[in-house]
Amino acid sequence: MSFVLQILFALFISLLGGLYLLGAFRRRRSGEPPLDKGPLPWLGHVLEFRRDTAKFLERMRKKHGDIFTVQLGGFYFTFLTDPLSFGSVVKEARAKLDFSEFAKHLVKRVFGYSHLEDDHKLIRASSNKHLMGDGLEDGLFAYCYNIVFRAGYLALFGNEVAKTSESVDKAKEVDRKESNELYYEFRKYDQLFPKLAYGVLGPSEKMEAERLKKLFWKVLAVEKVNTKENISSWIFESQQSRAERGMHEYMLDRHMFILMWASQGNTGPASFWLLLFLMKHPEAMKAVKSEVDEVLHETGQKVKRGGPLINLTRDMLLKTPVLDSAVDESLRMTAAPVLTAALMEDMSLKMDNATTRSAR
Repeated sequence: MSFVLQILFALFISLLGGLYLLGAFRRRRSGEPPLDKGPLPWLGHVLEFRRDTAKFLERMRKKHGDIFTVQLGGFYFTFLTDPLSFGSVVKEARAKLDFSEFAKHLVKRVFGYSHLEDDHKLIRASSNKHLMGDGLEDGLFAYCYNIVFRAGYLALFGNEVAKTSESVDKAKEVDRKESNELYYEFRKYDQLFPKLAYGVLGPSEKMEAERLKKLFWKVLAVEKVNTKENISSWIFESQQSRAERGMHEYMLDRHMFILMWASQGNTGPASFWLLLFLMKHPEAMKAVKSEVDEVLHETGQKVKRGGPLINLTRDMLLKTPVLDSAVDESLRMTAAPVLTAALMEDMSLKMDNATTRSAR
């Protein structure tokens, strides 16, 4: 009899442990945001979130207000949708809210990349040196994204060497073909990214995401990139600094994919919104065009169909306040970024309306 009781007790403990892991015992405490665990144990709202994230968050906001906690695939996420309260949250000490902690898990899940301890310092140093100087029309969207992605890819990861392709013209044709094919694969990954980031992909989507990751690791492999010419100094130094610290080559290949994503993930959509904004406001288009023409004239250059490529420098970009203003305004009206931080300890979130919410 005692043996049977031991088995029953073990099963009971296992059941309690399972329910605990499923989040069955979590309850909203005093001062915490509304808690919505969803219809499914452990999974919570994952199906609705995966189906239409924006629509789901809007429904939760209308139901619970500007701050709420939901369960997604065994994890609890607290969403803050009041833009006037973002400032106080972002300024919180890293000991309480750590944006890098979630980022580490994100790049591991999305890109298969394991970071170095000083990764953030390396990317900041390289970016400061090489990128900052010394110190809804579907057709239009595809047009902008395609051009900007392909130009960015070739500018960063280099061009086909003429000797390899027998002639300059053939080398250019290889670049055009490869960059165009890569653009469509990148768009597929781009559309999977939100679900991948939150770990809510369906089975077929997981298989597709893995296929795409392997494709980009192969295309952006260090061994292949190093055979090209005109590689960006930013890319080269990012790769070299990690290699010197003993990072395996296969992980360097994965880091190349991160650099592509970081440089191209938002650039194409931003160019679309900018062009759409300018097309809808002719006076803004005229002012931006006039400013660009003037900057080019100062350097003895002019945009001509079939003419030479424009040599664009950082100094030239510093002379375009009108263009900068147009970019800022178009992003202000259209951008909807999601900033995610890991909660390192229980804390209080200060809201803009002078109230506080507890988080754990």
